Amino acid sequence: MKKPKRERGAVTTTKKLADKTGTGIGRYYVYILLCDDGSYYTGYTKNVALRFEKHKKGRGARYTKMHRPKKVVHVEEFKTRRNAIRRELEIKALNHGEKHDLVSVQSQEERWKR
Repeated sequence: MKKPKRERGAVTTTKKLADKTGTGIGRYYVYILLCDDGSYYTGYTKNVALRFEKHKKGRGARYTKMHRPKKVVHVEEFKTRRNAIRRELEIKALNHGEKHDLVSVQSQEERWKR
């Protein structure tokens, strides 16, 4: 028996991450994951929560199969896919220390919002 086809664009989310990152229609997100070994993984998606769940299950990317992701530590929102990909490439070009600084700046900004 064939698996029923999933509707295009249909998403499921983890409530906790969905509340944190949002899943706005027509929005793209660049995210950074902190992995168990202290490394960072950067990607883009339309739904951060769903993509994180895929990474945790070992189906998200080859890198995250070997370096298990712990948590989402940075998210940026973009109106177009093109801009998100462009930013993803900028972040991927950073060294580990620069990525750490980027993540630290966002966490400091979140503390000020509280």
